[in-house]
Amino acid sequence: MEFDLLAPSLVGLSWSKPLNVYLIDGTYELFRHYYALPHARDENGREVAAVRGVLASVLGMIKGGATQVGVATDHVIESFRNDLWPGYKTSAGVEPDLLAQFPLLEEVLSAAGVVVWPMVEFEADDALAAAAVAAALNPRVEQVVICTPDKDLAQCVRGSRIVQLNRRTRVTMDEPGVVQKFGVLPGSIPDYLALVGDAADGYPGLAGWGTKSSAAVLAKFLHLEGIPKDCREWRVNATNASALADTLCREWDRAVLFRRLATLRTDITLFHDVEELRWAGPNPGFDELAARLDAARIESRPRAAPQSKGTRIVRRAAQP
Repeated sequence: MEFDLLAPSLVGLSWSKPLNVYLIDGTYELFRHYYALPHARDENGREVAAVRGVLASVLGMIKGGATQVGVATDHVIESFRNDLWPGYKTSAGVEPDLLAQFPLLEEVLSAAGVVVWPMVEFEADDALAAAAVAAALNPRVEQVVICTPDKDLAQCVRGSRIVQLNRRTRVTMDEPGVVQKFGVLPGSIPDYLALVGDAADGYPGLAGWGTKSSAAVLAKFLHLEGIPKDCREWRVNATNASALADTLCREWDRAVLFRRLATLRTDITLFHDVEELRWAGPNPGFDELAARLDAARIESRPRAAPQSKGTRIVRRAAQP
């Protein structure tokens, strides 16, 4: 693997309009490549396979014509949400070889000239959401593409202007796509996740509230506050509606808390103009870093894959 994608001919080109902005979930990409690639260790014995994979992938996007690119990472897995819910995801149980690659990924991408947002208090998902909203405000931007399969980011989709791309499956999801997949509008996604829960993030939702009933109710009432306490007013296809209404009334505070966990923060200032995201070539020192990655020793033994997407980050046991 040679990182020769930063060809001089790519720098300084007059990129055609309209302008598209690509926002990449660096945490997801690092996990994905870690479990997809064989081990690779540099001259110091440090595992670098996932970093190599993500770097090649991001540079491939640039070579393919992406001009404005930003990558968000969870520099620290824990965030302010851990103070709100004890069961929220943590870094406990994450493979040390994987966790150690986060700082290296941030260093290498920055050296390659790619804008990186390493998140500490907030999460990478918050950065992606905030960047998407900020970029979409610019009239020169035709489309913002959020590159992640994470269902949390579906709440940011707006028409076909802000879309979500799963780069592994190459499926792009616009607003009708969100409705088709979840049964609710993007703005109702936090309420939906509050009811059904999110095992990957470590909160359980409300007992009995499954995906179909939650979608049916929220498709009509949009948000938790709009759901009538009397289920006879619902007039939707929801199994055991009486029990669901009782649970929602009884667990109201928890539902609101879970929605807060699911709601991505968009009040984070990451840039002031999309031109700050334009790739303008590598920074000094990139060639040396790239050479070290190129020289990494590949090990053929397979890596054990996680049991499910929910094991991406190990969580503390959920608290009552």
